[in-house]
Amino acid sequence: MRRAYSVETVRAAEAALMKRVPEGALMQRAAAGLAAACGDLLRRNGRVYGSRILLLVGGGDNGGDALYAGARLARRGAGVRALLVSPDRAHAAGLAAFLAAGGRVADGPDGLGGLDLVVDGITGIGGRGGLREDALALLRAVTREHGRTPVIAVDLPSGVEADSGEVHGEAVRADATVTFGTYKPGHLIDPAAEHAGALRLVDIGLGPELPEPPDLEALQYADVAALLPVPGAESDKYSRGVVGVVAGSERYPGAAVLAVSGALHGGAGAVRYVGPGADAVIARFPETLVHAGPPSKAGRVQAWVIGPGLGDGRWAEEAVADVLGADVPVLVDADGLRLLEPETVRTRTAATVLTPHAGEAAALLGVAREEVEAGRLAAVRELAARYRATVLLKGSTTLVAEARDTPVRVNPTGTGWLATAGSGDVLSGLTGSLLAAGLAPRDAASVGAYLHGLAARHGSDGAPVSAQDVAHGIPAAWRDVRAG
Repeated sequence: MRRAYSVETVRAAEAALMKRVPEGALMQRAAAGLAAACGDLLRRNGRVYGSRILLLVGGGDNGGDALYAGARLARRGAGVRALLVSPDRAHAAGLAAFLAAGGRVADGPDGLGGLDLVVDGITGIGGRGGLREDALALLRAVTREHGRTPVIAVDLPSGVEADSGEVHGEAVRADATVTFGTYKPGHLIDPAAEHAGALRLVDIGLGPELPEPPDLEALQYADVAALLPVPGAESDKYSRGVVGVVAGSERYPGAAVLAVSGALHGGAGAVRYVGPGADAVIARFPETLVHAGPPSKAGRVQAWVIGPGLGDGRWAEEAVADVLGADVPVLVDADGLRLLEPETVRTRTAATVLTPHAGEAAALLGVAREEVEAGRLAAVRELAARYRATVLLKGSTTLVAEARDTPVRVNPTGTGWLATAGSGDVLSGLTGSLLAAGLAPRDAASVGAYLHGLAARHGSDGAPVSAQDVAHGIPAAWRDVRAG
């Protein structure tokens, strides 16, 4: 599992560790890891000896990490130059070591010639509010002349927010980011994560100083495999989970089919469908148990999914109210989000999972969509707290948050192939099946999002993908996770 901590927590852990190690030890560990990462990238494209490296150096420890790493690379025969954003604020000891190793300070961004690597050491995890004008001018000049040169960021791409994943204005776009001790939220959450490239974590001994729980976590294969509900020899449809689906309308009958498909492919023991799309559902999935409604009369279920393609008529309103009155977990998506009463959700005794995209989240919060997209972490936390629910905020990085103080989960399997009509309906059915199987709401939402992303990759195989392809890819994603 990837775990991420806030800047305040990281700083406190570093301070505790520095009391137990020699002065400068942490910076030397960081510089060694950074130099090794630079060397690995350079060897893939040639060799370290004779390569041409440019360091973009800000003040403080981030610039010091870059300078010490540059010194190590210079001693290995690389030609290393440093552009100092603020020469009077450069890390003195790091600069001295850099010059002693044969590194050179460049007079400016012009006339640098060809480069094999740019190292971004302008600002570190403490940067706030975007790049200052002097740093921005330097970045623009280097990007203009060397925009195709690989970039490695030191700890975090300069100009992005470590704690929130927000990006204010222009920021460095790195091919890889080398971070130290632990991940930070900005490594995992868009739009900042989009700037980070491939991540490499360097162990500097910080682990024992970091508290539980982390601020964020991202499940990996082994974590998901441990959560998957696998039937045993004595299982029946109820022990596997019966999920009720209320979806579709005369205008959107396909939503019913796709939500049911996600539930069935997601391992539900049985699906009960309630809604106007019964004929379309039975034609495609004859094993589905259909009922005219209301949902509370449809028979035993262990979780409900309501909302995809539901429309906004009186029947839809009554169905949402009926389902929210059930004493089982309920997942609300799409049209259901517009029809729910916030106080009804807040006072439910059973779990509620809300699965909005950015536009739906903005409507629930009463803000602009752009505000949600720019501050995804703040938005998902606010939604979870306001509705006292588990919230799965869909997007380029899907986030899962609870009302209580648990780490926000970041889904690492997202892909642009999921940007297709109906894929969210499949996710709803899939996650509902996991709820019905007995997974806790945060686990069901996290595992559902993880499998959903893998399923799209299976369905696409590099080609355009539809929501049906995503649904059909779920069993393969399931097998992949179990195989590790």
